[in-house]
Amino acid sequence: MPSEVSTYDPERDRGPTVEVLKRELAEAREQQFATSAILHAISNAPSDAHSVFQKIAASAARLCDAYDAGVLQRAGDHLRLVAHHGAIPATGPIGQGTLPLTRGVLIGRAVLDRQTLHAADLQAETDEYPEGSELARRLGHRTILAVPLIRAGEAIGAIFIRRTEARPFTDRQIDLLKTFADQAVIVIENTRLFRAEQTRIKEVESKSAELRESLEYQTATGEVLSVISRSPNDVKPVLDTIARIAQRLCQAEHAFVLQREADGYRLVAANDALPDWVSAIKSTG
Repeated sequence: MPSEVSTYDPERDRGPTVEVLKRELAEAREQQFATSAILHAISNAPSDAHSVFQKIAASAARLCDAYDAGVLQRAGDHLRLVAHHGAIPATGPIGQGTLPLTRGVLIGRAVLDRQTLHAADLQAETDEYPEGSELARRLGHRTILAVPLIRAGEAIGAIFIRRTEARPFTDRQIDLLKTFADQAVIVIENTRLFRAEQTRIKEVESKSAELRESLEYQTATGEVLSVISRSPNDVKPVLDTIARIAQRLCQAEHAFVLQREADGYRLVAANDALPDWVSAIKSTG
């Protein structure tokens, strides 16, 4: 029996063309640049999630050849739009636009099922996604891809890209959007940690201020008691000390102590009071 002979077919056996390799290299470099830019923005603006979300949406739309891209965060029974880039209308302004968190909306189902969902023509999916299909006809998009944002096994939002024609996204574009989803999760977690740290710092500062105030009051009380013990028969030093401490603790410019008498009040102590102030108070009393 004759052995099989392998023949060389240049059309079949040749590898990618130089043009294809150049295009793939350019795409890889652009993706790497976009990823680096987003990570740099995350590290330099921990409290400015909005601007980073916008960078992610813009990069996702451009690199995935989509007409638009958006990022949504879970908020109770709905999804709130936190970033959008592109020509297709969104459901409302950033921060106000919402989507119902239901299985009848493709993005909502992606979050509920924690699964990447892809519809080639959402306008035709009237049975599978009734609300989403109606929304697609109203806004004018057809192909849609949604990737849930997963943190610690929980879906906390989604990122999506859309096209106005029925043209499915490629596997490479799907994988790329998953990368952008991971970056969006980093933004959310980074922002959460930053806010938690700011809250902790404020609590520590508040407790420290309360402690300092308490110590000041204790010290003031000790000063007054010390003067009383040294001057058991002379009330003037005690009243002068009370006026001085009251001015300091209340951060006042002046302090006065008045004693009620039959015909009015008599000035018995003052601290940092101008002579005309003292005279005015004496004459009033």
